[in-house]
Amino acid sequence: MIDESGLETRGRPPALTSRQGTVLRAVVAAYVGEASPIGSQTLARALPVHLSAASIRNTMVELTHLGLLDQPHTSAGRVPTELGLRVFVDELLASVPFGPSDERALAGTFGDVDPDDLMRKACELLSSRTRQLGFAMPPRMEREPLRHVSLVRLSTEQVLVVLVSQSGVAHQRVIEEPGGGDQSELDRVASEVNRRVAGRTLSDVREVLAREAKQLRTQADRLRARAIRLAALALEPAGLAGVDLVIGTWLALLDQPEFKDPERVRALFEAIETKERLVTILDKMLAARGVQVAFGRELAEPAFRNCALVTATYGEGEAPLGMLGVLGPSRMDFARVIPLVGTLSRLVTRRFSA
Repeated sequence: MIDESGLETRGRPPALTSRQGTVLRAVVAAYVGEASPIGSQTLARALPVHLSAASIRNTMVELTHLGLLDQPHTSAGRVPTELGLRVFVDELLASVPFGPSDERALAGTFGDVDPDDLMRKACELLSSRTRQLGFAMPPRMEREPLRHVSLVRLSTEQVLVVLVSQSGVAHQRVIEEPGGGDQSELDRVASEVNRRVAGRTLSDVREVLAREAKQLRTQADRLRARAIRLAALALEPAGLAGVDLVIGTWLALLDQPEFKDPERVRALFEAIETKERLVTILDKMLAARGVQVAFGRELAEPAFRNCALVTATYGEGEAPLGMLGVLGPSRMDFARVIPLVGTLSRLVTRRFSA
């Protein structure tokens, strides 16, 4: 089954009794810490309420029949399945939100980071604080309202175009425009272009230019005609895609026991470094607001088997500017990771809105 975000989903999870929920929560917590199957004796010491080892074993058997736990080997303890982790995240997780002082400290790590470096810094923070792989989708020029356009003569054949978004991110491109000694006119042309660009997205500006281009067929305003022509060249979709994904350091992720298999690491590395497959998945998740958690089978990507994504969009307005989050093993400390990703998305939103 496919949900509204485009990700594969499973059927509705079963309703749990209070005891089943307590045991499942304890299994997940122990599994996050030990990265190995959890037995009833371990749970008996970890549970906040007293239950006998026999009662715990019976409850674990019930959870296994419900598809929430799995027993890798006959004599081994249990591990949570993806469905078990989904029930834990959606219904049992008690994450601790960042307090005001913690959020201020996190905001302080950004310092005076330039908008062009903001995504890289966010990835570094996510990787270092979660011990997972931090990533971010930078704002795309297509999504952002524009603030300013500059035109600079480079040679008798080329003009440099600098597009600055409302968030302060600059994008440069060079267009073919024969001429010479015309910088003052290019400045006037840029002024004309800025009257049409400021506060509009690229698609909005292209519609405005298309309408004005039709009207110009019966007009003889040379400066206006040149402004519309150069703006159309400067705002062509080709070459404006920018960087689709910024990736943090792999080092912490490779320390996880789940990634000791070289073949698994190779497949995961290929899927992330080519970026296209991960970006396709993230694009499907952009419609959802707030922090989202997706597991390997839901992602429908073999390389992400037994992995989890924790993501959050950033940016105000109807459409988000981008997304940030972490990728790691499904044995992830969601109680710590989810509040961090959510807080960081709010801080990035504030920076882009300032």
